[in-house]
Amino acid sequence: MSGSGDGGSAPRRRSAAERRRDLIEAAALEFARTGLHGTSVERIARRAGVAQPYVFSLFATKLDLFLAAVSYGFDWVCELFVRAAREQEAGGAHPDVLTALGVAYARALSEDRPALMLQLQAYAACDEPAVRELVRVRYARLIGLVQDLSGADGERIDDFFRTGMALNVAAAMGVEGIESGCSWVREILEGEGRTAPRQGTADGGKPQLPPLDGGAEPTNRPSRKARRRPGG
Repeated sequence: MSGSGDGGSAPRRRSAAERRRDLIEAAALEFARTGLHGTSVERIARRAGVAQPYVFSLFATKLDLFLAAVSYGFDWVCELFVRAAREQEAGGAHPDVLTALGVAYARALSEDRPALMLQLQAYAACDEPAVRELVRVRYARLIGLVQDLSGADGERIDDFFRTGMALNVAAAMGVEGIESGCSWVREILEGEGRTAPRQGTADGGKPQLPPLDGGAEPTNRPSRKARRRPGG
């Protein structure tokens, strides 16, 4: 949200690493809105409060900056999972760590739309070979992290990631789920005079998105607490 400060004290000069991180965060927000090809470096620079030449002094091309933003988005998910696992191991209320990760992810999707949209923009840009390679590597590492944190077998982990992808789609559409038994599916089909399937359920024991307020504006950026990297 807002930057840290000490009231009336003079602002501390930010280090080069902090300024680079600020730029990546600004880029992540802009790329989340309009993707790799629809986002201008000028707009990113304006959000970050820097001149365009400064952007190119850190990143040779817009693609390089996009790759850094995509990595930042995967770091956000990793940190979320690490934190949820630690809370569960410290006496969390869920049956096991894998369930805790799923619940934390579902909740985060409803609270942080830019993080969701950045992830979807990364997948959408996978026609670009460099993006495709990075996404593959980071996705594989994310699977490995979930294995390490949960100790679950391959079948449960596969189901976990399938459910996560379904939650991404549901969150993008602003609905609670995408199962055939969801109320919004029935409402649309029955409104068209069709018989809606009844066999599906909106839960099935898997993580769901919390109730969504379709009229609310999404938060503009993740909190700094949520953006800390795993273990740091």
